[in-house]
Amino acid sequence: MTARPIQIAEYILSECKKRWPEQAVSTMKLQKLLYYAQAWSLVWDSTELFEEDFQAWANGPVLPELYQMHRGRYKVDDQWAAAHREASGFPPFIPSTEQGETLDSVIEFYGPRSAQWLSDLTHKEQPWIEARRDCGPLERSNEVITKDSMYEYYDSLA
Repeated sequence: MTARPIQIAEYILSECKKRWPEQAVSTMKLQKLLYYAQAWSLVWDSTELFEEDFQAWANGPVLPELYQMHRGRYKVDDQWAAAHREASGFPPFIPSTEQGETLDSVIEFYGPRSAQWLSDLTHKEQPWIEARRDCGPLERSNEVITKDSMYEYYDSLA
């Protein structure tokens, strides 16, 4: 069974806090960490972490459902995520060994990077570029970044 984005967000935020307690996580960075967690889960584990789709927004991939939860905030932490998860009635996320390895690898590589670095990286990658093909640089878009395009692109890098 797949998890919900808020469950994965809580896990990622908790792990980031353990590794880099002095480093706050912006909402933009959280969105990109979830994006890369999903991408690499599709490739390495041959399964999605969650069913929801990312949209190709101007600043990179965004999960609209999660955006609605953090709208108006700049930074988030695991306590914020836990409160939203509990309010939604979901249990804490307990990763399988495979999921844990994927998430840990994503957090280890992408976690120390800035939100802007992560956003810039997504702008150079095919899934976001393809989904925004008809949009101007700052134009709003709700085009879905398909899991197939994510798998195809990131699998080519693996």
